[in-house]
Amino acid sequence: MEIRFILIQNRAGKTRLAKWYMQFDDDEKQKLIEEVHAVVTVRDAKHTNFVEFRNFKIIYRRYAGLYFCICVDVNDNNLAYLEAIHNFVEVYTVVDEMFLAGEIRETSQTKVLKQLLMLQSLE
Repeated sequence: MEIRFILIQNRAGKTRLAKWYMQFDDDEKQKLIEEVHAVVTVRDAKHTNFVEFRNFKIIYRRYAGLYFCICVDVNDNNLAYLEAIHNFVEVYTVVDEMFLAGEIRETSQTKVLKQLLMLQSLE
């Protein structure tokens, strides 16, 4: 299992995070960003969260207007990467509980975990 790149983009196509695990020049990176956005944002919610892309596969998930996309080999396990995306979103939630508007919100691990458990119970 090898990740080629990870992209987090909003619905308008603005890239919030780009991590590259293969060598791409800047022009190719920009082209990939645009192509991935074009592929995942037009897919209906009833479709699967993975789509063949060039010689690879994009596994993606939409959370609150952001598209979390991972480019992997065609034969890689889809569910493992969907789980990884979900875990990443949960970690991001932890960051939100610790920092707010550029300031430290909470430093107590116990309080942060308690708040996260309460949020999970609401889901």
